[in-house]
Amino acid sequence: MKQQIISILRDIRPEFEFNEETNCIEDGMLDSFDIVTLVTALDEMYGISIDGMDILPENFATIDSIVNLLIKNGAKP
Repeated sequence: MKQQIISILRDIRPEFEFNEETNCIEDGMLDSFDIVTLVTALDEMYGISIDGMDILPENFATIDSIVNLLIKNGAKP
């Protein structure tokens, strides 16, 4: 799951090197449009629908926070 997320992030923002230690928000790697694009890609990849109330910067800060968000919204790890 983590490698799939990193792959999506690299597709969205190829100019950055994403890894498990990266804080995408603090490091300025993702903006609001990128997060919307990421949510759409994750919804399609995992067959889920991320709740609008969960679209908060802290849920997209790290790979682990994205994994937790996916699991919370019904994705299988």
